[in-house]
Amino acid sequence: MEPGSGVRDPGSDPHHRLLDSDQLIHMDLTDRRRFYAEEIQVIANIRTPALVDALAQVPREKFLPPGPWQMRSEIDYGGGPRQTPDDDPRHVYHNVVIAIDAARQLFNGAPSLLCICIDALGLTPGARAVHVGCATGYYSALMAHAVGPSGSLLSIDVDESLAAAARSNLKELDWVNVRHGDGTDVAPDSVDAILVNAGMTHPHESWLNALRPGGRLLIPLTFTLPQMGPISKGVMTLVTRNGDAWDARIVTMTAIFSGIGLRDDRHERSAARGLHEGADAVIQADASRSARAGASVLASWRQFLFQYLSEK
Repeated sequence: MEPGSGVRDPGSDPHHRLLDSDQLIHMDLTDRRRFYAEEIQVIANIRTPALVDALAQVPREKFLPPGPWQMRSEIDYGGGPRQTPDDDPRHVYHNVVIAIDAARQLFNGAPSLLCICIDALGLTPGARAVHVGCATGYYSALMAHAVGPSGSLLSIDVDESLAAAARSNLKELDWVNVRHGDGTDVAPDSVDAILVNAGMTHPHESWLNALRPGGRLLIPLTFTLPQMGPISKGVMTLVTRNGDAWDARIVTMTAIFSGIGLRDDRHERSAARGLHEGADAVIQADASRSARAGASVLASWRQFLFQYLSEK
């Protein structure tokens, strides 16, 4: 900087000094996790302090197969995954998806995306939460830290082997219960928050019924195409119970593994119709709770897409 410019050289202030590549390489794992947590906090604008702390404390590698790992990021769109150079766990502390089973296109999702969703649920100590589609349990572990031992978390996966892995990985957290199933057997009026981590065509009636007043459901509403295989694309949508009605807003867009056994072709067609004709047609066609909540979602989705496309 020029003398007398009035601009401080950031390198002269230890609190505003950027880390160089050598410092990053030689970080111990504790520092690496803290750096990763702070980076995801900034990328995802996380407002839940306990979630940031969980990112810094929970060992992501514990929930993955042995390294080297196959990973993907935005640059890999349309191509296959890349492999880390070795099995050093520092490689997993980046904002990338990491393969649990690459042959099945099953990945531990992008931390920024999943943390945006968890943050939107507004988890607080003592809350009762559900995670549908928990896979091996990494994001369940983050949610568990957010609700704390005074709360509870029910983690569910339809794949029996994944549920078994999650049960093993989460066994030290006494307030977490892991089940094998599709997640539709949650008791009515019993939970404050539900995260669904698989692409769905509609908010399932049982999840809406399970919410307490003010409860929140974060669900990926997606569509499928034959060429996409098990992956579906759509929007992560936050549905909030407001008395006997539901408010809905779009949180972000997503590409995600499709839910197994719970997708409904009729609702998928309704989603397409709703995007073109608006939500009124859906409400008139079906007055059930699920349709009313879904109609609110569709209206929000349609508005979001029109705004998104108009900016392109």
